[in-house]
Amino acid sequence: MTTDSFLSDLPLAGTLVGTNFEAWSDELRQEFDAHAFDGQVGSKLLSENNRVRVWEIRLSPGDRWHAHRHVLDYFWTAVNAGTSRQHTHDGTTRDVSYSAGETRHFHFSQGEYLLHDIENVGQTELIFTTVEHLDSENEPLPVVGP
Repeated sequence: MTTDSFLSDLPLAGTLVGTNFEAWSDELRQEFDAHAFDGQVGSKLLSENNRVRVWEIRLSPGDRWHAHRHVLDYFWTAVNAGTSRQHTHDGTTRDVSYSAGETRHFHFSQGEYLLHDIENVGQTELIFTTVEHLDSENEPLPVVGP
């Protein structure tokens, strides 16, 4: 897909706090380039079978999970309440507040994706469970890393 128009249909959470890569450091831009096809969408792969991958993300206050690319249909659930800042490949920055149990579902048509990071800017640990559906319209990205 040549445009990011599909992003407007995604259930992106939070309050828009920046556009056009405003306040993005050179290091952040380089990270997005380096991780443009990184399929490790969580800090720990908890389970995988022929249907799903189940991930966990745990972020202490001030911690950040690097840029990563979602191409598969997925959902995340916030295990506890907290606040994050997320940068998205379209140059936007959002601040997001979560309540315990909040869940969001994403669907990607062929060629669509979401490349973003997540930083805990709150005072409490952030914990998420993310489930990717391997039978999505896009091929799964390889998982590399720990």
